[in-house]
Amino acid sequence: MTLADFCAHCLSLPHVEETTPFGPDILVYKVAGKMFALTTPEDFPATANLKCDPERAIELRDRYEEVQPGYHMNKRHWNTLTLEGSLPNKLVRELIDHSYQLVVASLPKKVRETITQGGCHS
Repeated sequence: MTLADFCAHCLSLPHVEETTPFGPDILVYKVAGKMFALTTPEDFPATANLKCDPERAIELRDRYEEVQPGYHMNKRHWNTLTLEGSLPNKLVRELIDHSYQLVVASLPKKVRETITQGGCHS
């Protein structure tokens, strides 16, 4: 998956915003103010950090060379993916969605309901 496709998929999810809280060279994707993905567009090859269920994170790391413990993140809950490699695009999209869903599930009920019902949240 290209970096552009990664970013586009993140932004296609409901209520997602792209921010740069760590500087202009790190793109952070948030839902309701909570991070679920980040990437450094200047890196080559491009990499991305995604939140992941701890058990699934270990399985993915064992199966795919391009999936490593999260760089500068809680390694139990985050993976770093090398993009533009041999990871199937479908898998990367599923992992973006999984990360997004983990964050949405952790939000307060009222915020979560607004997001899942398609309402506006500021």
